[in-house]
Amino acid sequence: MPSTFPRLMLDHAARRPQAPALREKVYGIWQTTTWVELALLVRRLACGLHAAGLQRADHVIVVGENRPRLYACMLAVQSLGAVPVPLYQDAAAPEYAFPINNAEVGWAIVEDQEQVDKMLELRTQCPTLARIWYDDPRGLRNYSEPGLEALDALVAAGQAHDASNARLFDAEVANCQPDDVAALFFTSGTTGNPKGVVHSHATLLDRALAGQAFDRLTEREEVLAYMPLAWIGQNIFSYAQWLACGYVVNCPESPSTVTIDLKEIGPTYYFAPPRIFEGLLTSVMIRMEDAGRFKRWLFRRFMDLAKRVGPTLMDDQPVGMLQRLAYALGDLCIYGPLRNNLGFSRVRVAYTAGEAIGPDLFTFYRSIGVNLKQLYGSTETAVFVCLQPDHQARADTVGIPISGVEIQVAGNGEILVRSPGLLKGYYKNPAATAEVLSADGWYRTGDAGFLDASGHLKIIDRAKDVGRLRDPLGGAFDGAMFAPKYVENKLKFFPYIKEAVAFGDQREKVCAFVNIDFEAVGNWAERRNLPYAGYTDLAAKPEVLELIRECVEQVNADLAADRLLAGSQISRFLVLHKELDADDGEMTRTRKVKRGTIHSKYEVLVDALYGGKTEQFITTAVKFEDGRSGSVSATLKVIDVKTFTAVEAAA
Repeated sequence: MPSTFPRLMLDHAARRPQAPALREKVYGIWQTTTWVELALLVRRLACGLHAAGLQRADHVIVVGENRPRLYACMLAVQSLGAVPVPLYQDAAAPEYAFPINNAEVGWAIVEDQEQVDKMLELRTQCPTLARIWYDDPRGLRNYSEPGLEALDALVAAGQAHDASNARLFDAEVANCQPDDVAALFFTSGTTGNPKGVVHSHATLLDRALAGQAFDRLTEREEVLAYMPLAWIGQNIFSYAQWLACGYVVNCPESPSTVTIDLKEIGPTYYFAPPRIFEGLLTSVMIRMEDAGRFKRWLFRRFMDLAKRVGPTLMDDQPVGMLQRLAYALGDLCIYGPLRNNLGFSRVRVAYTAGEAIGPDLFTFYRSIGVNLKQLYGSTETAVFVCLQPDHQARADTVGIPISGVEIQVAGNGEILVRSPGLLKGYYKNPAATAEVLSADGWYRTGDAGFLDASGHLKIIDRAKDVGRLRDPLGGAFDGAMFAPKYVENKLKFFPYIKEAVAFGDQREKVCAFVNIDFEAVGNWAERRNLPYAGYTDLAAKPEVLELIRECVEQVNADLAADRLLAGSQISRFLVLHKELDADDGEMTRTRKVKRGTIHSKYEVLVDALYGGKTEQFITTAVKFEDGRSGSVSATLKVIDVKTFTAVEAAA
């Protein structure tokens, strides 16, 4: 097996020159790039970069949606021994300043005018950023900035340079070694500046191959690449495993066409964070609410059957003949058309990761015949640590350690991992590296969990987030366990709740902020002829507050049946007047909640929840999509919620 990404690409081009490597939808038509065409493009790009002065170990940022030419650019950079640094395309320009300066980046390859404008804006803050190339020329005809060129010009320069230096490209690729740095990924930075995670070809390929063997992936798989390349999950599935397996990666036309493109491609291997699966389910529920009475009745009857029978069938367990026949009828009438509508009709393996998925959400997909499984990993572990085997997928675990992985649980419950896929270190941050990597090669994940009797790993929450409720009698912090992410995920299963933030550590009760799902609740309001003027107005409607209260009480009833987390029932909540947003610093670009930021930013609301108030006025600064700043003000109602005793729940 070739040992670096460029060698893998050349190997595919030699063995399967006319096989499709990449597809991209352009103006509604899928365009195919074969392996031999990709190899030629990479060769010319690499020669062009060499002629421009790119040296081994230089850093090159890559910013944009998933595009074949950006994939080719990453391969070209790696062919010269330089290091691609993918960054989130939806980040505001100031967010790029730290990674660019930290990695001393002098080169940028971006997708379009939007990203070019960000790079030019940063030049005063990032003096090393000298050269910028762009893929899409629309809107850039009259730009005449120094060091700014189209990728077409780079390709043309590379073709000329290759003609006069015929052995250059092959020699550079041959010089690349498995232990060379292959990529630099910046973490989401939930508690401070992001850290640059250094991975080699060997670490990334080792985990890609381990995942390939685990799920028996072949070159016949079809993958849809629509998550940011800066997220290592997408990078592993649509780049590292793509080159390891040789399957086809499909790039959507735009973020707005992903749902349509998903149906057209019908991927066989699918990967998405829980929020994508939540969004798909929400769209299904909205459409069913708009359906006729008979269709709604039929859907509910068959979905009740699916919840009882579907997961058992997916796990290859025995099912009675009558139930099997009823499920087959449901598959014909409901489940099959639903999978097709979601774009999952050909999915053989689907994974979710990034954060915990709600058990109800997980069960829904498996009940309709989608082989949805969970995996466990992180940027630092090159993703693949634990995977769920077919027929052993459970909502409360993240699978078993796969080939090459060792797991220990520290005395405080923190999970420690040793694997060939571990990071080489954090870039220019030896102190942070020493905090997470021990001398004998163990990585501290920061997650709390344990291995159950069957060898499956259970994650409770982030170790730093797991807490205890205050015992109201003793006053010590030794009451019931509080796992905020577990509570939040149960709330987010409801289509009307998009995001939630739970509080409770070292307090006598649990309270929560809730973000409504504007589309789902808006649709619900319109069916009831309930007028509203926008998110803030809709979120404050008494009818909407009552709707959310019912959802929260259902969560409390479920929690009451859980002996470990019965004390985590929500006593009070409020619906926020704005959506939590990465542009406002409240979430990361991977939509992870920044708990510390939210607590300090909305401290007056937290005090209102715990201070017994029934309402609280607040004004919040916001950033609009066009870059303008403004503010949103509202008086928020604090809602008390019914809680249940364990005895009531058991009865």
